[in-house]
Amino acid sequence: MFKEDCLFCKIVAGTIPCNKVYEDEQILAFHDIAPAAPVHVLIIPKKHIDSMNEVTAEDLPLISDIHRVAIELAKQLGVAESGYRLINNCGPDSGQAVQHLHYHLLGGGKLGALTGISDSHT
Repeated sequence: MFKEDCLFCKIVAGTIPCNKVYEDEQILAFHDIAPAAPVHVLIIPKKHIDSMNEVTAEDLPLISDIHRVAIELAKQLGVAESGYRLINNCGPDSGQAVQHLHYHLLGGGKLGALTGISDSHT
């Protein structure tokens, strides 16, 4: 499904260029144009899905594939061992700026705490 007014659908269609790091029949990954970390890649399904709230049972294999690709990219980009963050923002209060399901893969240095959430207590 393609949505005419969707930035990421236009990237998938090739009408807007991107710095691609991965592509298969269902998934595209590319460098973020405004990176928040030394490694900042966006991983998107080629199928338009507005957000995680719109994922159906039919889409679950695709979500699994996105996570598999994230693991592969973390290794390829050299952040698997040192650590990385995989983030999906869902809805306006989360900071989701593009209404097309996407994940941010961040790494390549110490990443700051997210809204006071830390794993240091475990």
